[in-house]
Amino acid sequence: MRKANDKSLKEAIAQMLQVYKIKKRFDETHVIAAWPELVGKSVANRTKELFIHDKKLFLRIESSVIKNELMLMRTQIINKINDEAKSVIVDEIIFL
Repeated sequence: MRKANDKSLKEAIAQMLQVYKIKKRFDETHVIAAWPELVGKSVANRTKELFIHDKKLFLRIESSVIKNELMLMRTQIINKINDEAKSVIVDEIIFL
């Protein structure tokens, strides 16, 4: 029989992330890990640096052609990232 204060593992982890105020960082790390699925392996292989700071995604791409294509697709990439995280993680993309 289940007690009144029992929680599922999912609920307990979500509560822990909120209590320690690390949910945002956890979501950012998830997006960085999912980068190859979001943009494709060919783009991910040419991504040299990728990090999120203050709702800005910083990218260093080694190919100028791919960098130009990504600049044109900024809003679509931002929407994909935010959909993946189910919250607003990125507002802007900055190319280094």
